[in-house]
Amino acid sequence: MTSDNKPLAKDLSHLLSTEAKSRKESNLKAAFVYKADPSIAFLGGGLPLPSFFPFDNVTVDTPKPPFKNTIIADVNSLKEDELTKVHVPKDPSRAGKTDLPLAQTLQYGLSGGAQSLIDFIKEHTTMIHNIPYKNWDICATTGNTNAWDSVLRTFTNPGDSILCEEFSFSSAIECAHGQQIKVIPAKVDLEGLLPDALDEQLNNWVGAKPKLLYTIPTGQNPTGGNMPADRREAVYKVCQKHDILIIEDEPYYFLQMDEFKQDQAARNYEQLEDHDTFLKSLVASYLNFDTDGRVLRLDSYSKVLAPGTRFGWIVAQDTFIERFLRLHEVSIQFPCGFTQSILYGMLSRWGQTGYLDWLINLKKEYSIKRDGAMDAMEKYMPKEIAEWIAPTAGMFFWFQIDGSKHPEFASKFNSDPAKLELYLYEQGVKNKALLIPGQWFRSEDVTEPPQKPLPVTEAEKSLLFFRGTYAAVPTETVDDGVKRFAEVVKREFQL
Repeated sequence: MTSDNKPLAKDLSHLLSTEAKSRKESNLKAAFVYKADPSIAFLGGGLPLPSFFPFDNVTVDTPKPPFKNTIIADVNSLKEDELTKVHVPKDPSRAGKTDLPLAQTLQYGLSGGAQSLIDFIKEHTTMIHNIPYKNWDICATTGNTNAWDSVLRTFTNPGDSILCEEFSFSSAIECAHGQQIKVIPAKVDLEGLLPDALDEQLNNWVGAKPKLLYTIPTGQNPTGGNMPADRREAVYKVCQKHDILIIEDEPYYFLQMDEFKQDQAARNYEQLEDHDTFLKSLVASYLNFDTDGRVLRLDSYSKVLAPGTRFGWIVAQDTFIERFLRLHEVSIQFPCGFTQSILYGMLSRWGQTGYLDWLINLKKEYSIKRDGAMDAMEKYMPKEIAEWIAPTAGMFFWFQIDGSKHPEFASKFNSDPAKLELYLYEQGVKNKALLIPGQWFRSEDVTEPPQKPLPVTEAEKSLLFFRGTYAAVPTETVDDGVKRFAEVVKREFQL
């Protein structure tokens, strides 16, 4: 089905916040449409002349697709034919078709982002996701943290409640708390949200239901869980039933990997996938099931290129995108101009196929790092008390320990897994190994009147959790860190 033949998204404007409904278009921004008309003496904007910008050009060297050696090669060691040379001038007359000149990007610009870069991202989005309705759009952000803040301001009012996984990204939770929003946990397992439990929770909800479900479905932070497509579709249907928006935070989407193989001889890192195989291997986004236009996907270059780019985007129905633009006109204004010139200069030279080559190589590199972490867990962590599942996406591995098997669980820790968890964290640091306690990621708010608490089995009452990452350090450091932490666990549990 072509985009023209697809239906329009459902009108969900009743879910907008009081703040979002009150926002008006900026008259000053609206007047900028006339700036492109050379016949008009444009005296309406406080724009400095580009000739006053002290930056004549920006030049960046990056590897060149299809990346003959490796994406982590030292650029200085590459030959000329292995380099993508990005040279972006200030003067538009010196710019080529693959450039966003600095005179444009360093000037006050469109809040939605430079059009050439936005067009590249729209083409990429169409290639990856089959969105079932036609009036979707995107707007630029300064990364997913900014996007999440914008979502909260656009859809929630102080005192509202939202849902998220019972373990979630702590900064996202604190962002909501800063806006006086209560974050209510939804039941998960190591693959993500449980649709039936979510439906039961909402069927029995006391008071006004939440408008938003915040979820990190791919390479979940902190658990590393990767939700299967059928479960995502089931969660979507639950949200349809209860008229809830799904905020799909997906910075780790392209860090998907194949299943972990314990047999090291069976691993083949050199045989890279072709584009079709890679695209088919990606788990479906919530966008693929979004017949209503109730999914807002938060995307970013932070994890696949560099966090410091501070460039991301929101995919949503155009009604919502228009509200984000009104907010961004008076908040972030627009993303960094240097970033937009550099990103577009590189991506336009790579093309969509070159960017896919980059992502395929990235999958290989993260597979190597994930495998190293799992090898260390298999080697050192005592399975008598610890359990884990090898992640198939993201940067994190997550494991649980049965605190009831600690010889002093009742006497020293009052049968409280949180106390034992913090104690093991502190002992790990003393042994020069830092892993993050699971309790730092818990969403534990309660509504007023309170909801029925999430079901907890007797076995779950004694569990403690830890998050590690294989992304931030070399594989040998991960191995050493897991070994040192496992030494603490074995010592404390007298194994």
